[in-house]
Amino acid sequence: MEQLFGREAELARIGRFLQSVRHSGDVRLVCGDPGIGKSALLAATVDLADDAGMRVLRASGSEFEADVSYSLLNQLLLPLHADIQRLPPALRDALTVALGFGPGATPAALMICNAALSLVNTVAKKAPVLLVIDDLQWVDRPSAVALGFIARRVPGSPVGVVAASRTGTEGFLDRRGLTEVTVGPLTRDAGAQLLQARSPHLTPPARQRLLDLAQGNPLALVELPATLTDSDGRCSEQSGLVPLSEHLQAVFDARVADLPEATRLLLLLATFEGSGDVRVLRGMTSLDDLAPAERAQLVRVDDTTRRLAFRHPLIQSAIVAMSTHEERRGVHLAIAAALPADPERRAWHLSAATAGPDEAVAAHLEEAARHVIQRGDALAAVAALVRAAELSASAEDRARRLAEAAYIGAEAGGTSDASTLLTDARLTRLDPTGSLHAANAAALLMINGDGDVHTAHRLLAGAIEMGDHGWRADDPALDEAMHTLVLLSWYAGTSEHWAVFHRAMARLTPGPTDILSVMSRTFPDPVRTGAAALPELEALLSTLADEEDLTRVMRIGTASVYLDRLGDNREYSWRLVRQGRDGGAPRRQLSALMHLCLDDYLTGRWDEAEILAQEAQKVCTSSGLPFLTWYFLYNQAIIAAGRGRTEEAFRLADEITHWALPRGVAGAAAIAHHPRALAAAADGDFESAYLHATAVSRPGVLAPYVPISTWVMFDLVESAVRTGRTAEARAHADAMRAARIAALSPRMTLIQHGVDALVLDNDEADAQLERTLQDPASERWLFEACRIRLAFAERLRRRKEFSATRAHLLLARTGFAAMGAEPWLARTIVELRATGYRPVIADQPPAALTAQELEIAQLAASGLSNKQIAERLYLSHRTVGAHLYRIFPKLGVSSRAGLRDALSAQKTRPGKP
Repeated sequence: MEQLFGREAELARIGRFLQSVRHSGDVRLVCGDPGIGKSALLAATVDLADDAGMRVLRASGSEFEADVSYSLLNQLLLPLHADIQRLPPALRDALTVALGFGPGATPAALMICNAALSLVNTVAKKAPVLLVIDDLQWVDRPSAVALGFIARRVPGSPVGVVAASRTGTEGFLDRRGLTEVTVGPLTRDAGAQLLQARSPHLTPPARQRLLDLAQGNPLALVELPATLTDSDGRCSEQSGLVPLSEHLQAVFDARVADLPEATRLLLLLATFEGSGDVRVLRGMTSLDDLAPAERAQLVRVDDTTRRLAFRHPLIQSAIVAMSTHEERRGVHLAIAAALPADPERRAWHLSAATAGPDEAVAAHLEEAARHVIQRGDALAAVAALVRAAELSASAEDRARRLAEAAYIGAEAGGTSDASTLLTDARLTRLDPTGSLHAANAAALLMINGDGDVHTAHRLLAGAIEMGDHGWRADDPALDEAMHTLVLLSWYAGTSEHWAVFHRAMARLTPGPTDILSVMSRTFPDPVRTGAAALPELEALLSTLADEEDLTRVMRIGTASVYLDRLGDNREYSWRLVRQGRDGGAPRRQLSALMHLCLDDYLTGRWDEAEILAQEAQKVCTSSGLPFLTWYFLYNQAIIAAGRGRTEEAFRLADEITHWALPRGVAGAAAIAHHPRALAAAADGDFESAYLHATAVSRPGVLAPYVPISTWVMFDLVESAVRTGRTAEARAHADAMRAARIAALSPRMTLIQHGVDALVLDNDEADAQLERTLQDPASERWLFEACRIRLAFAERLRRRKEFSATRAHLLLARTGFAAMGAEPWLARTIVELRATGYRPVIADQPPAALTAQELEIAQLAASGLSNKQIAERLYLSHRTVGAHLYRIFPKLGVSSRAGLRDALSAQKTRPGKP
């Protein structure tokens, strides 16, 4: 290991870091000015790791390949090529394609991240692994996402990550939560030691002058003496007048200028190629001319890894600065010719070699953008399309590509850049495809700003209807525009807006694409058209496991909402959420969070629903997609209503309404009545519950194009019955039966039979409901099953069928307690008492405990862990821990061990009905 002067403290920290890596994994981000010694410390880390028997993987960001997806990951994992082949097939194929080792469909970013993590962890089972990355500021975005994904998951594994970047640079790595250290300048004494070791011939005045000039920068202390002193070791007079950075650049310019032309061109090739892989470079040209650069110590070749590394990035800057346009162009063309199997890198090198319009190169870049967007890297796709627009041979192609870039940017949330691109596109004549992309982008920008939905709908519908696109369903621009029109029509929520959409659908030839076909029937008006689309939805759901296009995954979830098939999407929704958390497309992440929150509400995972809704609100704000915030206000409002936080539920519902009405978002305004109806019912105010439920859909009428009406059907009928509106309740139940609501899903079957039992009040309806409640398919819908049991039990009690009443009430009590649905739980307990039920004393809550706290205390006393309790009660383990923290002092105990005795002591108290 090369001697490092004045770095004793840093070397000690490196030693401790490597110990931490060996035992539990660790991460360090190293920052510092150019030449301050970051690379030297990385080299020392590598030497110490090698001595400790670790497997070291090295890579360096390239300023000239920052637009090429996974270029750094290719460098980093190339030595593990054989290990990649031993991964499970799905992970192996994902890495093979992403790193350019083989052909195949573009894998999802999350799959690539998981594959890279699995590969590193697998190799680490043999020996601890250290990932070393230099010039982090130039790492391409997808590689930075993968690197961040790995870095956040190394704890607990013998894996370390150490990466260095220049101070003041950003790069694409999300650094939140990662430990950063800054490398400072050498002390004057350490600098003097280094200067004495490298330049012992300097005179004392020259030494002091150079120490003043270098300001503790090791690179300056090593390089400047040769150019700023004469043969007698004395400094030139003007050496202190030029900034240090310019001094250093001049040093390397001079050294590069002394190289033979063939050597300089070879170094230019290595600079632009980026990976430094000697085998790749040898495939492009002979390396015979590399020797002069090696002897001048400008580059070195590691015989073990077969990598060429520049001594310092300033050398690369000097090489590029001293090259001519034709030399740079020739090198880019040579690299492109050597990359026939890597269309993305090939396209970027061809574009770098192209000065004027070139439609062939523009087409290559456009195709590269298609691949990149499938991986979820919207910004890289926008960059490729913008460059393609610059190289377009015609004004129409330029405008079309700019418009598509604007649409992708607007859909991803980049409103300011998308607006600029859209403006640029409109300055040029748009062809039909460009017009559709432009209208699509404008509509999205409008609703994300202060524009109203009606204007956005009119703008996009006009572009679709007037466009000269031949109504070909396989036209990607038209398909994207139709999907946006679905959402705008849903937001507007009127038959007139939907009529425009259906007219356009009817003109598509030979017919709409598969997802659009299903969504057009399951999303706008599921009451009338949803059941017929079930077989096609089933076919789409069966493709999810192998689906690589994440936009399709998102849209299949949307098509599933009102047919209650979100449970089939959960695994894939989580995939989109995790991808978003690791830097993927926020629009997909938010859609997946919508779907998870809805499913959580229906199935009783209320703690998770609240946590995810809060996360989503933050994503809406940070990603420039404020329009979607209302949706997560709704998620929070229905949970607040279910848990009896009435004021909060009404406040959130009012916030939705106040935002929605001025913008014409009738769909959101209608949805806001759901939490109001639920909150009123929780408070026992069934008159208000009825008014809010009928504001969504009048009694006896299943309003067209108001899909949320299926979610308030039970609220409407129950509140009508409780307020003496028997005819209205019966009319609504009859309308539901006539529309065959039960055919939509097991959940709607449960609601239909629950409603029938309330309004028909006969043995046949009761028996049907009993059979439905016993069906395992009904168990998933925890909240509605419990509400229906409670309402049904109240009727049974009045008929003095106490045994059946208690059976339903006890099951409802358990479910309500698990969800923390306190108002419903309290009503259930009152009903139980009214049956003459006398619980064993242990079932009766001590005065200080809520029913949910008692449930948790009893399970904990039985020996279940927090995780087991959480799984049983549909809570998070953190929530269980928080409850126990409050339970202990209430029972006068300090640990779980005392719970059993504390609860047993309650048996000595007389029970009360």
